[in-house]
Parts: sequence; structure tokens; C-alpha cells
Amino acid sequence: MAATTETTAESAPQGSPVERLRAAFNRLSERQKILFLVGIAAIVALIVGAILWSRQPDWKVLFSNLSEKDGGAIVSILETQNVPHRFGDNGTLLVPADRVHELRLKLASQNLPRGGLVGFELMENQKFGTSQFAEQVNYQRGLEGELARTIGSINAVQSARVHLAIPKPSVFVRDDLKPTASVMLNLYPGRALDDGQIAGISHLVSSSVANMPLVNVSIIDQNGALLTQLKSATAAGLNPVQLKYVREIQDDVIGRIDNILKPILGDGNYKVQVAADLDFSQSEQTAKTFRPNPTPDTTAVRSTQTTETANVNQPTGGVPGALTNQPPVPAIAPLTQPNTGGAPGQPGPPVKPEDEAYIDISGIKSPLGNRVSPPLSTSKSTTTNIEVDETIRHTVQAMGEIRRLSAAVVVNYKKDVAKDGKPITRPLNDDEMKKVNDSIHGAMGFNSERGDTLSIANAPFTETAKTDDSLPLWKDPENISYARDLGKILLIAALIALLYFFIIRPSLRTMFPPPPEEEAEPGVGEEGEDGVEVQLDSYSLKLQQVRDIAQRDAPAVANIIREWMGTNG
Repeated sequence: MAATTETTAESAPQGSPVERLRAAFNRLSERQKILFLVGIAAIVALIVGAILWSRQPDWKVLFSNLSEKDGGAIVSILETQNVPHRFGDNGTLLVPADRVHELRLKLASQNLPRGGLVGFELMENQKFGTSQFAEQVNYQRGLEGELARTIGSINAVQSARVHLAIPKPSVFVRDDLKPTASVMLNLYPGRALDDGQIAGISHLVSSSVANMPLVNVSIIDQNGALLTQLKSATAAGLNPVQLKYVREIQDDVIGRIDNILKPILGDGNYKVQVAADLDFSQSEQTAKTFRPNPTPDTTAVRSTQTTETANVNQPTGGVPGALTNQPPVPAIAPLTQPNTGGAPGQPGPPVKPEDEAYIDISGIKSPLGNRVSPPLSTSKSTTTNIEVDETIRHTVQAMGEIRRLSAAVVVNYKKDVAKDGKPITRPLNDDEMKKVNDSIHGAMGFNSERGDTLSIANAPFTETAKTDDSLPLWKDPENISYARDLGKILLIAALIALLYFFIIRPSLRTMFPPPPEEEAEPGVGEEGEDGVEVQLDSYSLKLQQVRDIAQRDAPAVANIIREWMGTNG
């Protein structure tokens, strides 16, 4: 053992660490030296690359779908300001994520990107002496550009072009033409505009140009499909507002039924569908009704006119002619005086004033006298105006009146427990169905006179397999980005591990060989003179050999043990 120690000491290089490393490196062959140096260089390069890649900024899109003119102007500004940038797919311009908003604000102050369109900034560079025609053309170009920019700000619109046809004003009415507009929309893939958005674009254009009717705006998409249909809502059926109102009515009825059934049946044990028939026609009606007059006692008198006349003196007129103009003929017989109570031929006593005869008709009071009785003529007429019983009713029927409601409800079987304790499902009995029926009638406002219908079915629900509509983890863009970064890190780590285990580690073992193991001297116990443990493999081998001998010759082993015990005893 002493000889082995001396040999190891002699083989170990003496001197500075550099000399030891040189001596260790000289133990390698020429091929091992080349592989060792290449492995060290590759590991260093991978570590440096990983550090630089971790410090690389996160790139985000500054602008996409830039025109060549706008792209060149933006790139020149970025190079002037020493801003790192690069181009991505589909013509996108990428910059560091922490500078996206700053760069967008700076470029917006310089009217970039312009999108290939010019707006009212075209009017800022007007030259002196520009003709009226050139000013009108520039104004029209600027208006078209501003409208295109505004329409392009809609989410579904990728780009837009607007063409205006503005006729010259004329003093003649027959030559007064209205302006028209054509709008070309380039929509994003998979996007579409609804009727409300199309109507909004039409109103935007028509309101931006003076005297432009709404029907003079035409909108088409990139496929050439006409988006503005010039037909009324009555010809096309219900408009979107009416359809929305119908859905609101149906949802309201479904919500009321749902609120009344959920405490009774539980969530998920019923399904409700409601169809509402609404009347959107608007009508006005005016009715004038005359009823028979009531009894005279209760008749309402509007006005009464009474006329009374009395003629006391004898009329002097006669039949027009010669006889009328002649003097009266002398009386042949004497006038007969009225009887005054005296003797015949003698005047009676004087008549008292209170006994004198008077005539009192229609406010005319005149004495008749006792000696002569002139002719008397009276007349009286009365006109009574009675109120006519009439009723005038003006009725305006509102739009959106519910004409009929139809509801269908499906109820699941009720969960119950059998006598043996097993869960079962059973249909609802008559009392339970009656409660459900009455509850739905009250919740939906059932009206049989209106023609409402209600259908309730009790059937077991079929359990469907639950499908997870969420985006899988491997399709989530954020997870894909994290997996890509993690894959890069693992790839670098794997390359470093391969270089270390297959090139660096074998070379290091050759350069620095382990010292030779010392053999255990015979007769040494569990620990040698230097306190080194006896190898377990040698002890196990000896123990196994003793077991084999005991199995082959058990009596001999027993005699040996008996002798040992007797000797010790």
C-alpha cells in the first residue's frame, strides 16, 4: 500500500496551477483536444446567446398594412431617432413594446400614417392665384379623404374609399341636381356589417354633404355586393328595431316564467320557449254616434224663442184700387152702443177706470173703451231648440300591441328516492302539474280572449355530454408564446447538457484521473490502520460463501460452532 501511495504522489504534477492544467491538457489526444475546445466554445456561445435573447425587447406591432409611401416615411423617422424596428408578416412594422404608444403619438403629430388618402390638410398648401375650379377639386378631395378616414375607424372596416359627385349649382329648378356618393368598403376577413352600421355610414355621408338625400348614397363591399338596399321596411318585412322589440317581449315573458318555475322545479329541470305575435300597424279612428232623445222631462233645451203679436186698431188698408182711394160712404144705420146699464136711448152712468176694459197681450196694454169695440187680432208662436245627444270618439291604436302569446314548457321528471333507498325519477302527478300550469298562466299573463296558447309537457331529459367550448391550452396564443419561449430555453439547456456529458466530462476525466483505490490488507477488521472502512462488497461476498458452505455440509458447520462455544465456555 505504501508503494501505491508513492507512485500516485510521483505521478501528480508539481508547481503552479497553470502548469498542472497544462499537464492535464497534455494527457488528451489531438482529437480530444479539438473536441474539448469546440465544446467549451459552443457552451460559452449558447450561454451568451441565451443572455442576449433574454434581454431582447418584446416586439409589438406599431402599424400594419402600411402603404409604401407611409412605410418609407415612418422607417426614415425611426432610423433618425435610432429606434430598433423590424418587419413582420403581412407588412407589419414591429417596434419594442415599451415604445409603441410613444411612437404612435409622435408619428400622429406628423400626420403619419396618412393611409394613402389626403384630407383637409390639402387646403393648407394653397398657392396664391389658384383658380376656383382647383379650389373646388381640392375641397372635394379633402372631403372624400376625411369621410374615408372616419369610415375606416369602424372595427370591421379595414379601409374605405369615398367618391362624391357634386353638381354645379344652377338658378334653374329643372337643372338643380342633388349630389350623390359611392362608398367602397374593404372589410376584415370574417367580418360583416349589420343593418344598423350600414345605415349609420349612409347617414354619415349624407349629413356631411349639403343637400344630399339619404337614398343617393350607395355602399358596396370588396366583393362588389351592394349593401344599401333601396326598399322600404314594409316591403322587406319587420325592420331591426321591430325585431328587437319582439325579442325583448319574448325574453321578458320567458324571464317571468323562469322566475316562477325556478323555486318550484329547480334550475335545469325545465325549458321555456315563447313566441309573441305583435301588431305593428298604426291606425286612427274617429266615430260620431247619435242616440235617441230621452224623455221630455230630461231633455236638454238649448234655446226657446216665443213670439206674440196683437193688433187693436182696425186695419185701414183695403184692396188696392180706385175704391180704396174714395172717401167713406156715410153710415146708413146708427152705431150700436154697448149696453151700459141705462135706459134705452139714454146714456148710462159713467164707467169707472177700474171697470174699463183693457187688452193685455205680449206686453201691449190698451183700453178698449165702452162705446166702440174695434176689431182685435192676436198671434203667438214658440220655437224650442233641443240639444241632440251625440258622442265623438277619436281612437289612435298604438304600435306593438300584443295580439297573441304562445308558450311551450317542457318539465323534467322529478327526482325521488325509492323504498330501497335508490334514487329514481318519476313523472309529476296531477296536483303538481296543476300547480305548474297555474303558475305559468299567471306569470305570462295568459288571456284566452286574446287567443293565447300554452303547452306543458312532462318528459325525462336526456343527459348530453358536456362539451368544453373554451379554447384549449395548446391553442391559447399566450400559452403558445410561453411554450415557444420555454422551448427555446429547454433547447439551449439540452445542447449545453449534450456538450457537457459527451465532450467536456470525458475530457475532464482524462485530464484529471481519479486516484487508484487501496486494497484492504488481510487480517484487518472493519477499519484499517488509517480508519478506512472495509468495502461492503467484499464482506457480502464472504458472508455468501459461508452460507453456501452451511447449506452443503450442515453437520460440519454445527461441529465447528459447537467447538467455538465450548472453547469460549
